[in-house]
Amino acid sequence: MMTPQDATIARHSILLSGLSDEIAGVLLAGARVRPIARGSTLFLQDEAASSIYIVLEGWVKLYRLSPSGAEAIVGVFTRGGSFGEAVALRNGTYPVAAEAVTDGRVLAIDAEALLGMIRETPEVAVAILTSTFSHLHALVAQLEQLKAQTGAQRLAEFLLDLAAGPEGACAVLLPYDKTLIAGRLGMKPESLSRAFAKLRDVGVRVRQNQAAIADVVALRRFAETDRGDAWGGAA
Repeated sequence: MMTPQDATIARHSILLSGLSDEIAGVLLAGARVRPIARGSTLFLQDEAASSIYIVLEGWVKLYRLSPSGAEAIVGVFTRGGSFGEAVALRNGTYPVAAEAVTDGRVLAIDAEALLGMIRETPEVAVAILTSTFSHLHALVAQLEQLKAQTGAQRLAEFLLDLAAGPEGACAVLLPYDKTLIAGRLGMKPESLSRAFAKLRDVGVRVRQNQAAIADVVALRRFAETDRGDAWGGAA
Protein backbone atom coordinates (compact mmCIF):
# COMPACT_ATOMS: atom_id res chain seq x y z
CA MET A 1 0.00 0.00 0.00
CA MET A 2 1.15 3.54 -0.74
CA THR A 3 1.50 5.65 2.39
CA PRO A 4 1.05 9.44 2.56
CA GLN A 5 4.83 9.71 2.95
CA ASP A 6 5.32 7.63 -0.22
CA ALA A 7 2.99 9.98 -2.10
CA THR A 8 4.92 13.01 -0.84
CA ILE A 9 8.26 11.53 -1.93
CA ALA A 10 6.87 10.70 -5.37
CA ARG A 11 5.19 14.10 -5.68
CA HIS A 12 8.55 15.84 -5.15
CA SER A 13 10.38 13.75 -7.76
CA ILE A 14 11.47 15.46 -10.96
CA LEU A 15 8.93 13.39 -12.88
CA LEU A 16 5.85 14.50 -10.92
CA SER A 17 6.83 17.83 -9.39
CA GLY A 18 5.77 19.82 -12.45
CA LEU A 19 2.32 18.25 -12.74
CA SER A 20 -0.93 19.58 -11.34
CA ASP A 21 -2.31 17.85 -8.24
CA GLU A 22 -5.11 16.37 -10.33
CA ILE A 23 -2.88 14.76 -12.96
CA ALA A 24 -0.30 13.62 -10.41
CA GLY A 25 -3.11 12.09 -8.36
CA VAL A 26 -4.33 10.07 -11.33
CA LEU A 27 -0.83 8.72 -11.98
CA LEU A 28 -0.26 7.85 -8.33
CA ALA A 29 -3.66 6.15 -8.07
CA GLY A 30 -2.63 3.71 -10.79
CA ALA A 31 0.93 3.15 -9.51
CA ARG A 32 2.03 0.25 -7.34
CA VAL A 33 4.56 0.03 -4.53
CA ARG A 34 7.10 -2.73 -5.08
CA PRO A 35 9.42 -3.99 -2.31
CA ILE A 36 12.98 -4.70 -3.50
CA ALA A 37 15.62 -6.88 -1.89
CA ARG A 38 19.34 -6.22 -2.07
CA GLY A 39 20.73 -7.79 -5.24
CA SER A 40 17.33 -8.22 -6.90
CA THR A 41 16.79 -7.15 -10.51
CA LEU A 42 14.11 -4.64 -11.44
CA PHE A 43 14.67 -5.10 -15.16
CA LEU A 44 17.37 -6.25 -17.56
CA GLN A 45 19.14 -4.46 -20.39
CA ASP A 46 17.14 -4.80 -23.65
CA GLU A 47 14.05 -6.04 -21.77
CA ALA A 48 10.73 -4.67 -23.00
CA ALA A 49 10.05 -1.51 -21.01
CA SER A 50 6.88 -1.73 -18.93
CA SER A 51 7.31 0.70 -16.02
CA ILE A 52 8.83 3.99 -14.91
CA TYR A 53 10.21 3.94 -11.37
CA ILE A 54 10.54 6.33 -8.43
CA VAL A 55 12.70 5.22 -5.50
CA LEU A 56 10.85 5.48 -2.18
CA GLU A 57 13.49 3.86 0.02
CA GLY A 58 16.94 2.34 -0.50
CA TRP A 59 19.35 2.50 -3.44
CA VAL A 60 19.09 1.32 -7.04
CA LYS A 61 21.87 1.24 -9.63
CA LEU A 62 21.55 1.41 -13.41
CA TYR A 63 24.27 -0.29 -15.40
CA ARG A 64 25.19 -1.63 -18.81
CA LEU A 65 27.09 -4.80 -19.65
CA SER A 66 29.68 -4.79 -22.42
CA PRO A 67 30.04 -7.79 -24.77
CA SER A 68 32.94 -8.93 -22.59
CA GLY A 69 30.73 -8.86 -19.48
CA ALA A 70 32.26 -5.74 -17.92
CA GLU A 71 29.81 -3.63 -15.91
CA ALA A 72 29.59 0.13 -16.40
CA ILE A 73 27.52 1.99 -13.81
CA VAL A 74 25.38 4.62 -15.51
CA GLY A 75 23.67 6.02 -12.43
CA VAL A 76 22.63 5.41 -8.83
CA PHE A 77 19.34 6.56 -7.37
CA THR A 78 17.98 6.91 -3.86
CA ARG A 79 14.84 8.39 -2.29
CA GLY A 80 12.95 10.59 -4.76
CA GLY A 81 15.05 9.62 -7.78
CA SER A 82 13.22 8.51 -10.92
CA PHE A 83 14.36 6.53 -13.93
CA GLY A 84 12.97 4.93 -17.07
CA GLU A 85 11.02 8.02 -18.17
CA ALA A 86 12.28 8.05 -21.76
CA VAL A 87 10.74 4.64 -22.48
CA ALA A 88 7.30 6.14 -21.96
CA LEU A 89 7.78 8.15 -25.15
CA ARG A 90 7.91 4.97 -27.24
CA ASN A 91 7.27 1.26 -26.92
CA GLY A 92 10.94 0.37 -26.60
CA THR A 93 13.34 -1.55 -24.42
CA TYR A 94 15.39 -0.54 -21.42
CA PRO A 95 18.89 0.57 -22.55
CA VAL A 96 20.28 -0.37 -19.12
CA ALA A 97 19.66 -2.89 -16.35
CA ALA A 98 18.47 -1.93 -12.87
CA GLU A 99 19.44 -3.67 -9.64
CA ALA A 100 18.62 -2.99 -5.99
CA VAL A 101 21.82 -2.15 -4.12
CA THR A 102 20.04 -2.27 -0.75
CA ASP A 103 16.69 -3.45 0.52
CA GLY A 104 14.05 -0.84 -0.21
CA ARG A 105 10.87 0.06 -2.05
CA VAL A 106 10.10 1.63 -5.40
CA LEU A 107 6.98 3.06 -6.98
CA ALA A 108 6.23 1.58 -10.41
CA ILE A 109 4.15 3.61 -12.87
CA ASP A 110 2.79 1.70 -15.84
CA ALA A 111 4.44 2.91 -19.05
CA GLU A 112 1.36 2.28 -21.20
CA ALA A 113 -0.83 4.28 -18.83
CA LEU A 114 1.66 7.13 -18.86
CA LEU A 115 1.86 7.03 -22.65
CA GLY A 116 -1.92 7.26 -22.83
CA MET A 117 -1.90 10.32 -20.57
CA ILE A 118 0.79 11.94 -22.73
CA ARG A 119 -1.59 11.73 -25.71
CA GLU A 120 -4.39 13.36 -23.72
CA THR A 121 -2.53 15.82 -21.48
CA PRO A 122 0.35 17.93 -22.84
CA GLU A 123 1.67 18.76 -19.36
CA VAL A 124 2.54 15.08 -18.85
CA ALA A 125 4.67 15.16 -22.01
CA VAL A 126 6.43 18.27 -20.69
CA ALA A 127 7.09 16.50 -17.36
CA ILE A 128 8.62 13.51 -19.18
CA LEU A 129 10.82 15.76 -21.31
CA THR A 130 11.90 17.75 -18.25
CA SER A 131 12.85 14.61 -16.37
CA THR A 132 14.67 13.15 -19.39
CA PHE A 133 16.60 16.37 -19.85
CA SER A 134 17.59 16.29 -16.19
CA HIS A 135 19.06 12.81 -16.63
CA LEU A 136 20.92 13.91 -19.76
CA HIS A 137 22.29 16.94 -17.92
CA ALA A 138 23.46 14.66 -15.10
CA LEU A 139 25.32 12.41 -17.55
CA VAL A 140 27.02 15.42 -19.16
CA ALA A 141 28.00 16.65 -15.69
CA GLN A 142 29.50 13.23 -14.92
CA LEU A 143 31.65 13.42 -18.04
CA GLU A 144 32.75 16.94 -17.11
CA GLN A 145 33.65 15.81 -13.59
CA LEU A 146 35.79 12.96 -14.92
CA LYS A 147 37.74 15.43 -17.04
CA ALA A 148 37.96 18.44 -14.76
CA GLN A 149 37.78 17.29 -11.14
CA THR A 150 39.89 15.21 -8.79
CA GLY A 151 38.40 12.08 -7.22
CA ALA A 152 37.87 13.94 -3.95
CA GLN A 153 35.99 16.71 -5.74
CA ARG A 154 33.78 14.18 -7.54
CA LEU A 155 33.03 12.54 -4.22
CA ALA A 156 32.22 15.94 -2.72
CA GLU A 157 29.73 16.61 -5.54
CA PHE A 158 28.14 13.20 -4.93
CA LEU A 159 27.67 13.99 -1.23
CA LEU A 160 26.32 17.46 -2.01
CA ASP A 161 23.64 15.91 -4.25
CA LEU A 162 22.48 13.93 -1.20
CA ALA A 163 22.65 16.82 1.28
CA ALA A 164 19.37 17.92 2.81
CA GLY A 165 19.99 21.65 2.38
CA PRO A 166 22.27 24.31 0.86
CA GLU A 167 24.10 25.14 4.10
CA GLY A 168 24.83 24.04 7.64
CA ALA A 169 25.65 20.55 8.88
CA CYS A 170 23.90 17.37 7.79
CA ALA A 171 24.30 13.63 7.53
CA VAL A 172 23.64 11.56 4.40
CA LEU A 173 23.08 7.84 4.04
CA LEU A 174 25.31 5.96 1.63
CA PRO A 175 24.81 2.57 -0.02
CA TYR A 176 26.54 -0.19 1.95
CA ASP A 177 28.51 -1.27 -1.11
CA LYS A 178 31.19 1.42 -1.44
CA THR A 179 32.33 -0.14 -4.73
CA LEU A 180 29.07 1.22 -6.16
CA ILE A 181 30.08 4.78 -5.30
CA ALA A 182 33.54 4.17 -6.73
CA GLY A 183 32.06 2.87 -9.98
CA ARG A 184 29.63 5.77 -10.23
CA LEU A 185 32.50 8.24 -9.79
CA GLY A 186 34.87 6.49 -12.19
CA MET A 187 37.26 5.44 -9.42
CA LYS A 188 38.78 2.29 -7.97
CA PRO A 189 37.73 1.35 -4.40
CA GLU A 190 41.18 2.22 -3.04
CA SER A 191 40.97 5.64 -4.69
CA LEU A 192 37.59 6.16 -3.05
CA SER A 193 39.14 5.50 0.36
CA ARG A 194 41.81 8.12 -0.34
CA ALA A 195 39.13 10.56 -1.47
CA PHE A 196 37.17 10.11 1.77
CA ALA A 197 40.42 10.67 3.69
CA LYS A 198 40.99 13.88 1.74
CA LEU A 199 37.49 15.14 2.60
CA ARG A 200 38.24 14.90 6.30
CA ASP A 201 40.14 18.17 5.81
CA VAL A 202 36.85 19.86 4.87
CA GLY A 203 34.77 18.36 7.66
CA VAL A 204 33.46 15.07 6.24
CA ARG A 205 33.44 12.06 8.56
CA VAL A 206 32.27 8.59 7.48
CA ARG A 207 31.04 5.86 9.79
CA GLN A 208 29.62 2.69 8.28
CA ASN A 209 27.03 3.89 5.75
CA GLN A 210 26.64 7.47 7.01
CA ALA A 211 28.63 10.53 6.00
CA ALA A 212 28.50 13.50 8.36
CA ILE A 213 29.10 16.87 6.67
CA ALA A 214 30.14 19.61 9.09
CA ASP A 215 29.61 22.48 6.64
CA VAL A 216 27.82 22.08 3.31
CA VAL A 217 29.06 25.46 2.06
CA ALA A 218 32.69 24.56 2.79
CA LEU A 219 32.27 21.23 0.99
CA ARG A 220 30.76 22.98 -2.03
CA ARG A 221 33.63 25.47 -2.03
CA PHE A 222 36.10 22.57 -2.13
CA ALA A 223 34.20 20.87 -4.97
CA GLU A 224 34.30 24.06 -7.03
CA THR A 225 37.97 24.95 -6.52
CA ASP A 226 40.45 24.75 -9.36
CA ARG A 227 41.64 21.19 -9.95
CA GLY A 228 45.25 22.20 -9.34
CA ASP A 229 44.41 23.73 -5.98
CA ALA A 230 42.31 20.73 -4.93
CA TRP A 231 44.88 18.13 -5.98
CA GLY A 232 46.30 16.23 -3.08
CA GLY A 233 46.65 12.52 -3.59
CA ALA A 234 42.97 11.70 -4.17
CA ALA A 235 43.00 11.45 -7.96
